[in-house]
Amino acid sequence: MRVAVVAGPDAGHAFPAIALARALAAAGDDAVVYTGRRWLDAARDAGVDTRSLPGLEPRPEDDDADAGRRIHERAAYMSTQLVPVLSDLGPDLVVSDILTAGGSLAAERLGVPWVELAPHPLYRPSRSLPPIGSGLAPGTGIRGRLRDTVMRALTARSVRAGLEQRSRARELVGLPSVDPGPARRLVATIPALEVPRVDWPAEAHVVGPLLWEPTSAVLEPPVGDDPLVMLAPSTAATGAVSMMDATLDALALSRESGAPCRLAISTVDDVPADLPPWAVGGLGRQDELLRHASVVVCGGGHGMLAKALLAGVPVVVVPGGGDQWELANRAARQGSAVIVRPVSADAISDAVRTVLSDPAYAAAATRAADGARAVDDPVAVCRGIFA
Repeated sequence: MRVAVVAGPDAGHAFPAIALARALAAAGDDAVVYTGRRWLDAARDAGVDTRSLPGLEPRPEDDDADAGRRIHERAAYMSTQLVPVLSDLGPDLVVSDILTAGGSLAAERLGVPWVELAPHPLYRPSRSLPPIGSGLAPGTGIRGRLRDTVMRALTARSVRAGLEQRSRARELVGLPSVDPGPARRLVATIPALEVPRVDWPAEAHVVGPLLWEPTSAVLEPPVGDDPLVMLAPSTAATGAVSMMDATLDALALSRESGAPCRLAISTVDDVPADLPPWAVGGLGRQDELLRHASVVVCGGGHGMLAKALLAGVPVVVVPGGGDQWELANRAARQGSAVIVRPVSADAISDAVRTVLSDPAYAAAATRAADGARAVDDPVAVCRGIFA
């Protein structure tokens, strides 16, 4: 089976696409990834046939302030750039990232079946849940269900507007206005971060996180036996305070109060040159660091959160934008995370000490890791289309 995997350049979307391509190749299929140029060399070094995704360049008419237009109108344009590229490749199947809808439109224009890849929980609206992004648990009792109903009604207009934008984009490229949807949906998360719903789509399969490390470098933790805190500042700053600065100050406070910790900062960005002897920082394989970590401090992006829970490591979450508030609250309800908002050194220090002193957090993270075994094989799901 020849598969084209299409994803945008953001790490949270490009990395799962590359991971899926590696799984397909390991199973004997021929997979080609189309994504941003930033990851081409590292993915090729990992043995993945990775090519530049056409149509990523911004256009004067793009409105980045309108997410619906950015996703759907750009998707129509991108699909026109992709059609000749995919036609030359001749794939049997196209896997299109949920935010890179140009891949799905191009597949449909070519008459090729396509699969949607969601590198996070299923975020489709549901009559069982409050609106995604609220961070709320499903309401219970009459008042709780009424709350969810009212909230869904308040967001329904935005949902309809998005569907209308998608219909117009489809018509722009000669497709019927009604979207038939994918043959399958790969929901690349762990069950612990999902929420049961009565209207789960029959074509959706939870396949576990699709994880890829863009480096072979290993960041050695600081010497010592004190608990290791791993910081993954996926958001450079939350509010007015840098996560990196706040965490360094937080652990300095902990050490002054008689609760010493070591710190490993996992980042592709620069780290301070004057780190204390109990801290290191730089680029390194996060899966290797997690083998030594007792707690992770992160922004709540799905990739890092899923990595931590898969390793059975509890989390202090400093949620930023996007879906991070939703994910942070799901992890907190599951019992494996403490939320810090707004960020401050005192708050992070207290949260880290809470997680380290209460074994319930590590136990919940272990349960999340154990539950991750109950997922479908993404390769088998893709192949099942042709069974």
